[in-house]
Amino acid sequence: MMNKNSWFKVLSALIVLVSITWSCNNTNKKQQSDTILTGKLSIAVDESLQPIVEDQQAVFENTYNAKLQLLPLSENEILQSLVDKKANTAVMARALTAQERKYFQSKTIYPQQTPIAIDAVTLIRNKKEKDTLIALEDLKLFFEGDRTKVKGLVFDNLNSSTVSFLLKKFNLQKLPEKDIYSFKNNNEVIKYVSENSNMIGIIGLNWLVQPSSEVEQYIDKISVLSVKDFRKTQYIYPSQENLVTKSYPLARDLYFINCQGYEGLGIGFASFIAGERGQRIILKSGLAPVKLPSRKIVVTH
Repeated sequence: MMNKNSWFKVLSALIVLVSITWSCNNTNKKQQSDTILTGKLSIAVDESLQPIVEDQQAVFENTYNAKLQLLPLSENEILQSLVDKKANTAVMARALTAQERKYFQSKTIYPQQTPIAIDAVTLIRNKKEKDTLIALEDLKLFFEGDRTKVKGLVFDNLNSSTVSFLLKKFNLQKLPEKDIYSFKNNNEVIKYVSENSNMIGIIGLNWLVQPSSEVEQYIDKISVLSVKDFRKTQYIYPSQENLVTKSYPLARDLYFINCQGYEGLGIGFASFIAGERGQRIILKSGLAPVKLPSRKIVVTH
């Protein structure tokens, strides 16, 4: 038979256990306030991809009882926001590296990565310059200090995905300091190139296909360049067809990164973009879908 002291210890243990269970349940409910198709979700979005994600957001919110908050950030800022859990989903212009996945897993974050589209890192030049061709070899020479063909490069942000893409493409640790210019966003790059000769702007294709109202007036003053890859003879334009076939040398895959860890709105939005309806939106945007939407064939008599 238990004495009074023993009963008190058992009762205290039960109270602690109930308190922990109640607290965990409340925490889970708080963490899982959204479902696959309802609730609120913050998404860190690569700044160079903002227009196409806004298109997807508009249709998704109009279809489901969901509210998406888009956070336009540079690539480095996106990774930091996922680590800090300020956002638990993201749209990026590349997949996470093995090292990044390992780091996230050490923080008990297990990202799901869904390919959603194919984009182009696009090179633009002032229309007053008649040359609409550029070879990657010319860019390589520029990075090595030769300014014969390329006088200067203009980026949206030195921490952007376009910079990291080119660093990887040309096997560089960092960009040279001379004749490299950066602004706050893609709109400013378009405006600057439209007003200045001898500069090549580097932006995401989506900003040209779907320009914002503030830069529409500058689009007609720039040319999109066709690019020749190393050891190739043909210059390739960043058309949808050339993105699908990956013949355009600066094509890149886009991913939806989901770190929610449960069946929430992240899964729902990723499935929407990668599904039939979302891929049609991608196709209409000028980017290339990862899978071509089906077409109905109507037979008339």
